[in-house]
Amino acid sequence: MYVEISGLRDNDAPTLVLSAGLGGSGQFWLPQLAVLQKQFRVVQYDQRGTGRSQDTLPETYHLTDMAAELANALAEHDITHFDIMGHALGGLIGMQLALDYPQRVNRIVVINGWLSLHAHTRRCFQVRQDLLRHVGVEAFVRAQPLFLYPADWMAEHAERIEAEDALNLAHFQGTDNLLRRLQALMKADFRPLAASLHHPVLAICSQDDLLVPWHCSVALQAALPDASLLTLPRGGHAMSVTEADHFNNLLLNWLSDTATPRFSQAG
Repeated sequence: MYVEISGLRDNDAPTLVLSAGLGGSGQFWLPQLAVLQKQFRVVQYDQRGTGRSQDTLPETYHLTDMAAELANALAEHDITHFDIMGHALGGLIGMQLALDYPQRVNRIVVINGWLSLHAHTRRCFQVRQDLLRHVGVEAFVRAQPLFLYPADWMAEHAERIEAEDALNLAHFQGTDNLLRRLQALMKADFRPLAASLHHPVLAICSQDDLLVPWHCSVALQAALPDASLLTLPRGGHAMSVTEADHFNNLLLNWLSDTATPRFSQAG
């Protein structure tokens, strides 16, 4: 699996792992890199079957597989204790990692995530699946920004959106891989497990997210033993891109103010 490490080079430096959403590419985090690299050893990676981690995924692919793959890849780089920040699917991977490898994970940031799949989000995913299966890859790719960005931001960044469409089409992860990853995402349900996740968690959401209703983060925060909630009034599903400066400030403040749990330093 492709892993890229930047920022502080000291092996004892605090490490922050960045896990993207359904697109799977570590390049999603470009708006955060400059500020994070000053304070952390930053780990980006392309999830299995996406980007520079090309592979054919099994039909029985599961969220626990995604967590195990990341844990193994980090161990290969001698990274055994880390914070993790994930966007949507990436946030769920972070929570699964904390459940399966509790001594390795310090703190978790979940951006526009959820405890269990909301009916509205399910409908959005079903529409995207229908586009992919019955219309084609290009239609799927061109529809993707509608679920990520606010309409006014898209209008102001039309050339950027067109460039992203071309890039995503050229590097599309493949229909089978995407559908298997999407099914794994849709099946994830943390309701029976939430009380066992004692790591500090920041749930951060945007109130104008078209894909994941913002109150999903409210429910997530309420179900976890040690969670905080930050809500942005706008920014869409990808508010770490559209409201990068505001998002980065909120993130750094939480990381500065939140202590690393003692149990993460054992094992």
